[in-house]
Amino acid sequence: MVTSYSRGHKIYYDGMAWRYKDTNKRINNKRPCKLCGLPPTKKGYDACLGHIKGCVGACCGHGMGNGYVAMDHKMRKVW
Repeated sequence: MVTSYSRGHKIYYDGMAWRYKDTNKRINNKRPCKLCGLPPTKKGYDACLGHIKGCVGACCGHGMGNGYVAMDHKMRKVW
């Protein structure tokens, strides 16, 4: 079984869709972060990070690991 995490929640791939391990429901972009409890912004950003100008990808870590910010095609660990 292929597994991963979405905003700190364990997820798995059932062969057709990604699902939350604890509820078996399909993942969505509305479930809040397991660490801070905040839902994503309307644009899908981690609420605790918000919009970071020039950023091509970022993650707060959701309590599962280190956060990062990817800018200029380089990954930078920020905390």
